[in-house]
Order: sequence, then structure tokens, then C-alpha cells
Amino acid sequence: MILAFLLAPVGPARADVPVPVPPNTGLTTKGTGVLSAADRDFVVKVRLAGLWEIPAGNMAAERSEDPRVAEVGRSIAAQHVTLDKLDIAVAKQLGIALPNEPNRDQEGWLNEMRNAATPQQLDQVFIDRLRAAHGKIFPAIATIRASTRNDSVRKLAQQANQFVMTHMTLLESSGIVDYGSLPTAPAPAAAGGGPVPVDNQMLAAAEANGIPGVSTSVILLVLAGALVAGVVTTMRIFRTR
Repeated sequence: MILAFLLAPVGPARADVPVPVPPNTGLTTKGTGVLSAADRDFVVKVRLAGLWEIPAGNMAAERSEDPRVAEVGRSIAAQHVTLDKLDIAVAKQLGIALPNEPNRDQEGWLNEMRNAATPQQLDQVFIDRLRAAHGKIFPAIATIRASTRNDSVRKLAQQANQFVMTHMTLLESSGIVDYGSLPTAPAPAAAGGGPVPVDNQMLAAAEANGIPGVSTSVILLVLAGALVAGVVTTMRIFRTR
């Protein structure tokens, strides 16, 4: 009976399984906790995102001839108005000065849309520029959410994360995202060779803060000697059997 169960074909996954949405339980906005430079920068960047994505979304809604792109523009603009209000409230609570104009790069992207020769060109600029921008801010939000000591910044990061994921999905629903132009993820760090992995950061720390006069080369020699000794001992054990 158990064998029959194991050999039974696996059916398709249920399509109605809900995707969990993070609750707000436990998230407070009292402004308590140390405020880091990274926290301040994050709050400023959330404001900057709204300063160019709201006009960009409105422009797409007004000038696009593609109903789907126009709807994406309206949705993103409206949602950024909400996120902007949340960001302004946190900035006021924590005494963070916010900009009132897009930065130079963002203004350049808006000008690309303004100067687009055709509605189709405007659509492509709108979708690709916003998709690339959201891809860059996505990991930054995760870092702040995981590391901030300030409760108000923590909650803002969680809220911003939900907005960004929604916007990425909206932009991709247009069907015209140029995925080939998106930056690729950096290659993972190479693991140390051999049966005993060597952590380069630990070695550097040992050389800098460990026993005076003990260099990385010495440590590596000791590790290599221990490995050889272990192999020799194992071979002797097997020979005596």
C-alpha cells in the first residue's frame, strides 16, 4: 500500500493556493530605534521614486495608445501617491529632509518620454525605465527591511516592498519588457577549494586581529599539514585491517 502511494502520479498543483501577504502585526510606527545613514537614504529614495514615477505614469496614461500600458501608468501613478504620503509621514516623524524634484537621471528618463517620436516609443521607454528602476530598488528595500533598527523605517520598508513587487508585475503585464537589457546578477563568490573550505574573510580577520606574526600563508600551511596528516592516518588504519 505504501509502495502504491509512492508510485502514484503526482497531480498538478492547486491553482487556488493563496500567496501569503505579510501582515502588519507587530509592526509599529513610534519612531523608536537607532536611525542609520542607510535608513535616511532609503526614505529619501522612496520620495525620489514617486517624484518621477507619478508624472511618468500620468504621461503613459494620457499619451499611450495601448490600453494596457495606459492602465499600468494610471495604477502606478495612483499607488505612488499613496506610498508618497506614507513616506512623507515617516520623514516628518524622524526629521528627514526630502527632495521636491526628481534627480538628474530621473529627469532624463522623463524627458525621454516627453520627446518620444511615437506612442509606441513612449510605451517602451516608460516600461523599460520603470522596470529597471524597480529592479534596482528591490534588493535595497530588502536590505533595509532586514537590518534597520528603527520601527517606522521597518514598516515603511515592508510597505514599499509590497508596492515595488506590485509595480514590477504590472509593468511585466504589458508584454513589452526588454528583459535582455536588464542588469544581470553578480556571479556568486567562489567557494574555497578542497575538502576543507577556507573563508578568505576569516583568514584576513585572523591576520589583522589574531596572533601577532601569524600570516595567512602560515595558517594555510597549517591547514594543509593537518589535511595531509589526516589522509595518512586514514590510510594506515585501512592497511592494518
